[in-house]
Order: sequence, then structure tokens, then C-alpha cells
Amino acid sequence: MSESRTFTDPEPRTFEDFQKGDVILTRGRTVEAADLISFAGLTGDYYPLHIDERAAVSSRFGARIAHGPLTFSIAVGLVGMTGYYGDAIVALLEVERIRALKPVLAGDTLWVRSEVIGHEAGENPKYGTLTVEYSVRNQREEEVMHFTQTMLARRATEESDRD
Repeated sequence: MSESRTFTDPEPRTFEDFQKGDVILTRGRTVEAADLISFAGLTGDYYPLHIDERAAVSSRFGARIAHGPLTFSIAVGLVGMTGYYGDAIVALLEVERIRALKPVLAGDTLWVRSEVIGHEAGENPKYGTLTVEYSVRNQREEEVMHFTQTMLARRATEESDRD
């Protein structure tokens, strides 16, 4: 008889578990028309390009497109679902150079390739910073969004708290 094992979600992790050069590849997630309407309701962004099919058909995109912040949010969520960060992240510090490169339409399936490009211990014994570059791709392997996110990660020290 095999010995049982326990898996925890989120997995306990600390700053020391990450390395510059780590690559995270996510599963896909299809953007639905309902996502556009839900996001508009959540944020109050009812811009016609996102919610009015008739107006959007005559736009340069020919159809409703996802809100840029929706695409960003889906990307962050997809990486989060991988479990890569575990419970190490205690704060978002900065998002830089967010670029919407191609429209995201209802029916597009997004996935993310992320890479740790910065891993700085700094002077605080409780926290280090991780800088992660996100490349959001669609089902045709086209990059639709690109951004860099810097987060504060708990270090493996006796002084660090488990907030």
C-alpha cells in the first residue's frame, strides 16, 4: 500500500524558490462575449467598442473587442492558476510597459508565457522583489499584450510573517 501525500493550495513558497530565467507556460482560456459584458458591469466601462456589436462592426476591428484591462486580468489569473507563485507574493509593486498589440475578440483563446527577469534580494531581510515579463498570446500564437510586473515576495527568514 502506498503512503498518502498531502498537497496544499497555495503551495508554501518563498523568494528563495524563484530564479531569474524561470519560465511559466499557462493553460488556455477562451474569452467569451459574456466576459466583455461582465467586465463592463464590474468596472463601469461600457465603451461601445466592448459592448455594442452594431457600433463595433463598423470599427476598424469589425467586432467587439475585449477591454485591455480584461486581457491583463485574464493573463495575471492564468499565471496565478499555475501555482507558480504559491503563497510567496505579498504585494504588487508595479506594472510597467503594458502594450496592447492586437485586439482580443470573443472566441479567442489566450495563454501566457512569463519569465522571471528580475530577482533582487534587496536590503530588507523579510522581502525580495520578483520582476516577471508577461507575453499574452492567442490561439494563433500572436502576441496580443505584453507587460512587466514587479512583486514583493516573502523571504525565508525567521522574521518574515505569513500575511
